[in-house]
Amino acid sequence: MNVAIVGAGVSALACAVALKEKGLPFTVFESGPAAGGKLRTEEIDGFTVEAGPDSFLPEKYWTVDLIERVGLADSLLPTNEEHKGTYIYSAGRLHRLPEGVMLMVPTMVMPLLRSRLISWPGKLRMGMELFIPAKKDASDESLARFVTRRLGGECLEKIAEPLVAGIHTSDPDDMSVKAVFPRFVEMERTRGSLIRAMVGAAKKRPARQSAGGEAGGGADGSGGRRPMTYFMSLKGGMGQLGDACVAFAGREHFRTSCEVVRLSKTPGGYEVEAGGERRAFDAVVLSTPSYVTRRIVADMAPALAGLLDAIEWSSTATVSLAFDEKEAPPRLPGFGFIVPRVEGRRINAATWSSIKWRHRAPAGRLLVRAFVGGAGRADLVERDDAGIVRIAAEELAEIAGITAKPLFARVYRWPRSMPRYTVGHLDRVAAIDRLAGAYPGLYLIGSSLRGIGIGDCVKSGLEAAAKLSEAVSNASSFFQIPQEEAP
Repeated sequence: MNVAIVGAGVSALACAVALKEKGLPFTVFESGPAAGGKLRTEEIDGFTVEAGPDSFLPEKYWTVDLIERVGLADSLLPTNEEHKGTYIYSAGRLHRLPEGVMLMVPTMVMPLLRSRLISWPGKLRMGMELFIPAKKDASDESLARFVTRRLGGECLEKIAEPLVAGIHTSDPDDMSVKAVFPRFVEMERTRGSLIRAMVGAAKKRPARQSAGGEAGGGADGSGGRRPMTYFMSLKGGMGQLGDACVAFAGREHFRTSCEVVRLSKTPGGYEVEAGGERRAFDAVVLSTPSYVTRRIVADMAPALAGLLDAIEWSSTATVSLAFDEKEAPPRLPGFGFIVPRVEGRRINAATWSSIKWRHRAPAGRLLVRAFVGGAGRADLVERDDAGIVRIAAEELAEIAGITAKPLFARVYRWPRSMPRYTVGHLDRVAAIDRLAGAYPGLYLIGSSLRGIGIGDCVKSGLEAAAKLSEAVSNASSFFQIPQEEAP
């Protein structure tokens, strides 16, 4: 069994690590100069600057599992919980997200009542969720319609939209609630109320949990069980995970600056055309974005390519700015803030990186990261570096009072980097699975189909490796040429 892995983002790296453990030969093809995908970290003048994601959700344990497999357990880094808190910019000021609001669902009465973020009519409408009847049919709907129907329009505008946009960079008006928040759909179906379900879940949740079990000792260096926090990172930045995966899997298996241009089915498996060469493989794992995968399989599977082409993508950019701490406001709120679309600002959110995490800036320095782009805001990503830095600095000055000149700034663009799971996404995924299933030994993984988070991507890579290992015992089924694609 010889496996080609196309792309070298975190899903591909997870697959490579698992294949290495199983003793299966593989080659990773990456069009860019280095493996890691969006897992990129730079060290600049003592600052640890993230180009892509700065954290992961430990409750999606696949990421912690991967981290421990590649020997990084001692590098796990929880957030600085003494500073925790999410703030939302509304009506010219920053409001703390009321305690007990889980994503968009209130589970505590008094913090919501005391908050000035939501008007009294808006608070009453959120409370009425307890009495809103459940949706009778199982059809998909947009997140905007779901939230408005259950919690009201003000909750959508001031809480749900900015929280979700900060993660998915999508428009809630066409975002599939079944694809993005299946748990909420199930809560409504089984409990009849999101509030009732969330309160019940909160009562059952232990006060402290372990992130990833016993292995590797405590992230705080105590050697004990790690406390669960909502987000976790690595001491050396998330790029540390990419580097460790490559080292574990073996650098000799990676071909960088080598773009795969075409995939063909052969009697013995598949032929991969890359770097001006054609190589035979028994199986192929495609971790590339759907629009790249579409091009690779277009000749071999045109109907599959057509379905992949229907998945939409958003472009984003981050800008990291370093400051002298003495020139910043004395106490910045929480870990940062998010901005509702209705406010008409030019940034979507900002994180106080060196407050949220240890090991991110030298003593006496402050590192801030701002986010631009996303659905309906792609024009900002197309500005030059100076223009994006100027926008971020002006917005930080007006929203958070940071008026100092930055010591340095770094802009990272991510064109067509975030898939948009629009209404009907799960039906599209089911159709893609049917067509891909006509090609034994072909696996589609990554963020395009079943989750954009690091944990979801890692899971897809590990699952593909497990299927490949299982298929070794029945390899003859791989070598069938499909007569035609399923309708």
